[in-house]
Amino acid sequence: MNREEVILSYPFIEAIAIQRMAHRLHLAGVPIIPRMMTEWAHGRTGIDIHPGATIGSNFFIDHGTGVVVGETSIIGDHVKLYQGVALIGRSLSGGQTLRGLRRHPTIEDHVTIYAGTTIMGAETVVGAHSTIGANVFLTHSVPPHSLVFYEEKQLRILDKKRRAPEPALEWSI
Repeated sequence: MNREEVILSYPFIEAIAIQRMAHRLHLAGVPIIPRMMTEWAHGRTGIDIHPGATIGSNFFIDHGTGVVVGETSIIGDHVKLYQGVALIGRSLSGGQTLRGLRRHPTIEDHVTIYAGTTIMGAETVVGAHSTIGANVFLTHSVPPHSLVFYEEKQLRILDKKRRAPEPALEWSI
């Protein structure tokens, strides 16, 4: 793979380029247009990044479909996200009265977040150099250099006809 292939065929390049331009307009107080820009990019790429999100350098989204980055998210440098990652705010009864207040998580530098993970709330900070495994639902902060994942005790495969486990296909992990 070369630089041209990445630029021309990776949808996150388009999504982040548009978000970075929209972010400047958002900070300048330009109404509606920044949101229209990022919604257009969302429709083309499947990546939904609010123009208000603050994103550091060397940001990378691999297989970006379904990525959501909320308005007050703060993302540090050298962060990598995979498909289906959501950085979201808590749904509170305050609704529009919360506009402008921090509602979304902070992701510090050198963090990798794997597919299907949701990180929620302004009080949630993912410390630098951490890795968040796939399909994690995180509502609490984690310190730097953490590894966060779900640990399954047992994988079972059932025979759909008999509804009984196949002994040869049952493992303890």
